[in-house]
Amino acid sequence: MNFCVVWINLIGSLLEKLLYLLYSALGTGLYCLLALLFPLARFVGGRYGYGLEQRLGRYPGRVALRRSGHSILWMHASSVGETQAAVILIDALLRSCASLRIFLTSTTEQGHRMAQSRLSEKVVCLLAPLDAPPAVRRAIRSLRPDLYIGLETELWPVLLTRLRAAGVPLLLLNGRISERSFGRYRRMRSFMRSFLEGFEAVAAISEADGLRFAGLGVPESRIQVCGNLKYDMPAEQMEQTRAAQRKRLGVAEQKVFVCGSTHEGEEAMLAPVYRKLAATFPVVWVVAPRHLERLPAVEALFRRLQLPFERYSELAGKERTAAVVLVDVMGDLADLYCGGDHIFCGGSLVDRGGHNVMEAARWGRPVCFGPHMKDFNDAAHLLQSTGGGFQVADADALTALLLHHHARPEAYLAACTRAAETAAGQRGAVARQAGIVCQCLASSRKTTDAAPFLP
Repeated sequence: MNFCVVWINLIGSLLEKLLYLLYSALGTGLYCLLALLFPLARFVGGRYGYGLEQRLGRYPGRVALRRSGHSILWMHASSVGETQAAVILIDALLRSCASLRIFLTSTTEQGHRMAQSRLSEKVVCLLAPLDAPPAVRRAIRSLRPDLYIGLETELWPVLLTRLRAAGVPLLLLNGRISERSFGRYRRMRSFMRSFLEGFEAVAAISEADGLRFAGLGVPESRIQVCGNLKYDMPAEQMEQTRAAQRKRLGVAEQKVFVCGSTHEGEEAMLAPVYRKLAATFPVVWVVAPRHLERLPAVEALFRRLQLPFERYSELAGKERTAAVVLVDVMGDLADLYCGGDHIFCGGSLVDRGGHNVMEAARWGRPVCFGPHMKDFNDAAHLLQSTGGGFQVADADALTALLLHHHARPEAYLAACTRAAETAAGQRGAVARQAGIVCQCLASSRKTTDAAPFLP
């Protein structure tokens, strides 16, 4: 019996190594192809050539030039959502660990541009290397990090394996794994465990996330449930954000109906909802498609429906003339939620797993969502249970709910309060997660002045 177990473990280990070697070989092949095509991509420009040199691990000059007593922290925030969390965490770290030099890498162009616009004076913003051995080796040699932090679910096998081999401590902060992703990862649990066990600590957003990480092989002793960084925004900043967004939208007494992260098919379902609201009270409809490449299709839909609209980017410095606003920029949706009165989170009327409803609830507004919330089921259930969120079966039910809230202001205000209280209960994550970083730096003896975190 023991002999069989040994053989099963041995075969599993060999398969795990073969899978990693195959993944690495494919990455190396892609790297070589892109390196050959680099001059052409550079000439063509546009999104095909955006940051390609850095994606190949070729960073400008000696980016990681050291100063005496300073520690180098490499933080990776894949796209816009993770960058929003990174902004909050970096502000806290620079207040508590003054001797840090931080590099923030992004996978997407939108994430990189947002990082540059919000953090360029505080940190060095770069594109992340491809998860291929040649690119990763170049990046590690250039940045020479003392600590690596991945945000949310940034699990790149080659990068994590190479960093660990180089003796760099690894942290996963604001960690989350959706139920759907967990199902996929669990089918290759052995492979996942081989690099997940390299994290010195995992700061999970929720208990459910923590259990999923444990189910994939992270030792339970290394998992802490810390909440979501995105909810730790000061109250005064929230008020300023709401005033700024409503000013840009050109609204005072009018209501604002924000539909965020909509997917294909949802705008057509939501248009009748807007029409019925507009027939009852003055309202501005703000539509933010999840993917900007869908903008032409959404615009064509509005024209067919004879709905005059304006692009959000055109409202800067100009008065709004249409009652429908189409959001054509990345990174502004979280703040736009703050300017709304009635909020719907997309990807939920169609089966796309939903989106982060708590990101909208933190502004003190009740959040509506459809029946498909598999990826954010925990947050949706929490909001429902407290009365700060409402799940609807279809567009007709959404219309009835919003008209009910309009007709009964006391019910609407009570839901606003419950949404704000539920989101407030999730705060405190930045202090806990910044504390983990400072403790890791101190214990690794890479810095001499990493003070305890001061909120």
